[in-house]
Amino acid sequence: MAHTLMVYDGTTDATSAGPRTGGLPLAPADFDWPRCDTCRGAMQFLAHLPFDDVVVAVFSCANEPGRCAQWEAFGGGNRAFLFPPDGLVPATVPEAGETRLGAVTAIRTEVVDEDAYDDARGVYGARVGRGRAVLGSWGGEPDWYDADGWPSCPRCARRMDFTAHLEEGYERRTAADFGGGLGYVLTCAPCTRAVFLTQG
Repeated sequence: MAHTLMVYDGTTDATSAGPRTGGLPLAPADFDWPRCDTCRGAMQFLAHLPFDDVVVAVFSCANEPGRCAQWEAFGGGNRAFLFPPDGLVPATVPEAGETRLGAVTAIRTEVVDEDAYDDARGVYGARVGRGRAVLGSWGGEPDWYDADGWPSCPRCARRMDFTAHLEEGYERRTAADFGGGLGYVLTCAPCTRAVFLTQG
């Protein structure tokens, strides 16, 4: 099975409508920036991922890494949102908290014909000589560390659809902190729900 990898494509504008990590979330005008359930701090915006008819905005708490249950879909240390693509505006950034990554990175896609995500990532990294150039993947099958952690939709209770892997980032000094592991975006389109979790 081929994997559609998300790969580093240089820097971009903080409010670009294309796929990116970092910058500002594009959200409905009444959007409230999410706060961590544990430390109550404002979360860090990680990624803007536009799909065919929705935009996924991904957040995780970076105020006290390792304390705020970022590894759980419903532990309160992560948030992901599904927005309609029209009428979105840059969200207002809270004054306090670790709210933004150190760089805004554009994403392009590359299809690699490998059965497992980790294999596809390795093949592409060897091809270009930069393993950290892979920023994740669109769709396919998740490369779970713990498959028992697959979340169900809190509204309809069906197993959520795997949507994307996220890597920590291209440069360590500007990257997200997933404890050295991967981030996972899952969605339930009928219920307009999304979740994010990390597994180190």
